[in-house]
Amino acid sequence: MIHLTDKIILTGIKTSGRHGCSEEERSREQTFIVDVELYLDLTQAAKSDDLGDTIDYAAVIDDVKKIVGGTSRNLIETVAQEISDFLFKRYMLLDGVKIVLHKHAPNVKDKFAGAAIELVRSRGHESLAGIWKQR
Repeated sequence: MIHLTDKIILTGIKTSGRHGCSEEERSREQTFIVDVELYLDLTQAAKSDDLGDTIDYAAVIDDVKKIVGGTSRNLIETVAQEISDFLFKRYMLLDGVKIVLHKHAPNVKDKFAGAAIELVRSRGHESLAGIWKQR
């Protein structure tokens, strides 16, 4: 794995979606909280003070909200992977990403505070799952 040091950290991106394996979970919108770490070399951006030399985190927030609010998925793992894949395709400066996707108070029979997954990917690893499935 690439040694990643510089990063942009986005925490608490609150949005809604309809993800889950049961009809009960998908019957109404649920709250999702997403934390994203974007690993990239920030040296040039720090020198130039130019947004063009980094990744615009406002755009990333919009991207995340569109994906979470988009097509319903059974697994939050799938949603996090879709976020990762999209970010690697859109932002060529991106070397790696860490996504923590929290599902707040899932709409299931047994009530609990929430569930979360953490997904870490580096460029080159982002699409391996799709390659294996296509064979």
